[in-house]
Order: sequence, then structure tokens, then C-alpha cells
Amino acid sequence: MANAVLERARKGLGQLPMLGRALSLGWQVSPRLAAVWVALLVVQGLLPVATVYLTRGLVDTLVPLVGAGGGLQRMRTPLLLAAALAAVLLLGEVLEAVARWIRTVQSEAVRDHISALVHAKAAEIDLAYYESPAYFDQLHLIRYEVMHRPTALMENVGALLQNAITLAAMLVVLVRFGVWVPLALAVSTVPALWVVVRTVVREHGWRVRTAADERRANYFDWVLTSLENAAEVRLFELGPYFQQLFQSVRGRLRRERVELAGFEGVAGVAAATVAFLLGGLAMGWAVWRVLLGALTLGGLAMFFQAFTQGQRLLRTLLGTVGQIYGNSLFLGDLFSFLELRPRVVEPALPLPAPAVPSDGIRFEGVTFAYPDSARAVLREFTLEIPAGGVVAVVGENGAGKSTLIKLLCRLYDPQAGVIELNGTDIRRVALNDLRRNFTVLFQQPARFNATFADNIAVGDRPVSGHDRVVAAAQAAGADQAASRLPDGYATLLGKWFEGGADLSVGEWQRVALARAFYRPAPVILLDEPTSAMDSWAENDWMSRFLALVEGRTALVITHRFTTAMRADTIHVMHAGRIIESGTHRELVARGGRYAASWEAQMRHAAGRPVS
Repeated sequence: MANAVLERARKGLGQLPMLGRALSLGWQVSPRLAAVWVALLVVQGLLPVATVYLTRGLVDTLVPLVGAGGGLQRMRTPLLLAAALAAVLLLGEVLEAVARWIRTVQSEAVRDHISALVHAKAAEIDLAYYESPAYFDQLHLIRYEVMHRPTALMENVGALLQNAITLAAMLVVLVRFGVWVPLALAVSTVPALWVVVRTVVREHGWRVRTAADERRANYFDWVLTSLENAAEVRLFELGPYFQQLFQSVRGRLRRERVELAGFEGVAGVAAATVAFLLGGLAMGWAVWRVLLGALTLGGLAMFFQAFTQGQRLLRTLLGTVGQIYGNSLFLGDLFSFLELRPRVVEPALPLPAPAVPSDGIRFEGVTFAYPDSARAVLREFTLEIPAGGVVAVVGENGAGKSTLIKLLCRLYDPQAGVIELNGTDIRRVALNDLRRNFTVLFQQPARFNATFADNIAVGDRPVSGHDRVVAAAQAAGADQAASRLPDGYATLLGKWFEGGADLSVGEWQRVALARAFYRPAPVILLDEPTSAMDSWAENDWMSRFLALVEGRTALVITHRFTTAMRADTIHVMHAGRIIESGTHRELVARGGRYAASWEAQMRHAAGRPVS
């Protein structure tokens, strides 16, 4: 346990150089406000010292007047001192209010700035990161533990600076009573220092260790409360089951958190007791000095204020240092996330983007396995897709069909082989230039909680045009769904926000198809475009699709042979390779795997048993 604590402490010290990076965020967002904030901290740090001196002067001038009476002239000095003390206290309140406002402005701006950095990084990194549980653990820490840390760190450092200035001035005051007084003040806070470091280290270790459990609890909460799962949770009576899972995880986290809080509370009381006893001894010494006549009552008031404020400031400083230390332990998570580098990288010297592909697309000897998987999805895969034609790829689940689209769009890079577009290795073309050649319908397309029109128009941002949106919807067969909505294309889709309308699975798929058609790219890549359509809709859609893609290159991934049969060429995939190619008639006549599957699909459609 001791070694673990020391190791975490060492790690924390290793993060301290990142403090400058975190603090620079505040300066980058608003340099002027940051400068004003620092100036306010310095003034606020000196005001308590002025209060101590004014209190001593006020007491010393009032003591001779007690019982002696006096006119207005004799009260002039005490009144002036009292007025000055009131002015200092009022100024402190005003400066504190201004400082709070500045901190709010800074914290909001810094938080938004960090969110922008995190969002930019999340959009930049490879798709592979989104298949890693470790990535989501890190993202969970950033969302719930790290996002506010730089802002908190700025406030911590500000409090540290202000209190350090005040403490230094108080020590100057106390040293006049004896060198041992500041030393006693420091000794009285040693136990509190131990409590702070120990608590912060244990807290950070627990937060990191339980990140996966926190995510698991969030997942169970999402299952119980989301629209996506509501029907099945009720139908299969899953509510009690997932509630028990949630309570089990949360119960364990709650017990561990209470244990940490119990340690912090007991240790804190013990440290405070030591500080109280030492403070009592110091005050007893000061009272004894007053009885001997070596110290005035004003001096006693000054000593009491300086010593108690010194103790309070030291405890505050230790707490602030602990918070800085704790925040620094999490800074590594933030900056390591921001330093993630994609594996799919831009070429050093990018070639010009291919023109409208005249040489088509070619996969040559491509071998690919997904990250952290030992199984190759594609093995020495070779395929040619001629320009201006419609090619269909069919095969069973897991054959690697959808992977072709991901590799072609460079969401991943293969471990071996080359993929060419118009005779150019796609790895030698700038990513955005390459991807503008494609419009894609993925097997599980996104459902944006935006208007019907915006769900289509995002396919070619920032270009927009209502006529184009309608044309794309008509091409995809989504216009009928829009006509049934209360506000047509202006209707908000989804149930996240008030007033949103939902669509059927098939209607959502047609909206996604319209989004793909809206983008005027020379290559169209569709993954299961008709999976949610009935046979009548499928036939109608295919006829319109073939007219729409005339002159463009299209790759259609499908399980439906009734969709594939309309393609110019059909390729049959099995275990990561092409095993048959030809037209529908040729493949049926060949009597191979395609023919057997076609016969099975026809028997199923006719309601006859499949042998």
C-alpha cells in the first residue's frame, strides 16, 4: 500500500510540469481578464494585513479612553481608524465580487475552449479508437472528472497566490513576537499536510480504478431510461434485472466512496486537534506576556488575529495545494487524450485528388485485421470496380463486405496490399480530398435530432438548397415520409428535444439514402440500402437508383440477391475473398455458391421449405 501511494505521488509530481499548459489555457482565452484577475489577487492578499494593523491601532487608541471619557476631539483618531477599517473590509467585499465575476467568465470560456479541443480531437482520431474500451474509460474520465480541472486549477492557483501573499505578510507580523512563533505555526499544520496528500492520492487512485465501473453504471442507467431500449425492457420485463445490476455497481462504488470520506473525516479531525492544541499554547504565551506588561492589548489582538489567520491560511494553502496536486493527477488524462495521434495519417506530400474516376477502383492483395483482433477479415483480397458501373458484393455475415467501404474511405488502413482510385494509391491523397470522392450509406446510419431537411443536407455541408434536398428525398423514396409530417421538411426528427417526430426504421433508412444522394460525389457506396424495404419498394427504388447513378460508379453491399441482380457485375465474398464473379444470369447458370443461395432465397420467398 505504501509503495502504491508513493508511486501515485511520484506520478503526480511528474504531472506538475503540465500546470503551465493548463494555466496557459486561461491566458489564451482572455489575456486581459487574466491580468486583471492577477492584480486583484495581489490586492486581496494584502488587505488582511491592513486589517490586522488597523485593528491593533484601533484597540490601542481605545484602551486609554475606556473609563476616562473624552470629547469628539479625543475620539477623532479611533473614529478615523474605524472608518479606515470599515473601508478596507468593504473594499475586500467589492474586490471579491469582481473577482468572482471574472472567475465565472474565465471558467465558462476555458470550459468551452477545452470542450472544443476535445471535440476536435474526437472527430480527428481513427475509428479504431471507438472500438477500444480503454478509450471510453479515458473519455469518461475527461467528461466527468477532467473537464473542469483546468478551470479549478486556475482558481486554486489564484487562491494560492492570494493566500501566500497574505501569509507572508502575517509571518512578518508574527516574527516580531519571536522567531519560534512562525515555526510553531508551521508545525501545527504538518498533520494537515499529511492528510491532504494522503487523501488526494487515494481519491485519484480510486477515480481511475473505478472509471470502468462508473461507465457500466451509466450504461445500465441508459438502458433503463432511453427510448431505444424502452420497448424491449417492458416486453421482456428487464426493468428489475437492470435495476439490480445498476444498484450492485453503484452500491460498491458508494461504499468505497464513503470509506474514503470516513478516512478523510477522521484524519482531518485528528490534524485539527493538533493544530488547536498548538494554537492554544501560543495564545496562552501571548496572554502571559500581556499580564507581564510586555505586550499591549492591541498587540494581543494583533497577535491573535495574525496567528489564527495564519493557521487558517496555512490550512487553506494546504487544501489548495492538495487540490492543485489532485487536479494535476488528472491533467495527464486530459493532455494524453489531446495528444492522441491517428494511425490513418495524411501523406507527407499529397498528390492531387483524382478526377472523376476513369480507371475505377482496385483492391490489390489487401490483407486487413481490425485492431486488437488476430483474425484477418480480408486475406490477399483483390477486386476491380470499373468506372461508371454498378457493382454488387454479396456474401454471408462476417465475409468482410462492409470492411471494403471502410478501407476505401480510409477509416482504416490495410496491413498489406494497396487500394487505388483512378490509378492512385489512396494513401497518397489528402484525406478530405479523397473522401470527397465518395458518398456513403453505412449499414447503421446516423439519426440526427435535427429537421428532416437538415438530416439530408448534412450530406454536403456547407452547401444547401431546398430544391436539392427535395430531389434527393425523391430519389431515395423519402419524400412520402416528409409529406406525412406536420411541418414537412421543417419537422424536427428524433425524441431528444420537445416537438420531435420519430420515423420507422425503413423511413430513417430512406432519409439516410437521401443524405447519400444529396452529395454529388462521383462514387456511391451503399451498405444494405434496401434491408428495411419491402419487395415492392425495393423494385421501385432500384429502378430510380440505376437512373440516378448513371455515369457514376456505385458499389452496393447487400444480402438481397433481388437487389444485387440489377447490378452490372456481382462479386460473391466468402472468408475475406472473392470466390465468384459475373452477372446474375452467369452466376445462376454456373451452379456455385451464388446459385445455391439464390435458390434458397426464392424458396423462402415462395413459402417453400429450404433444403
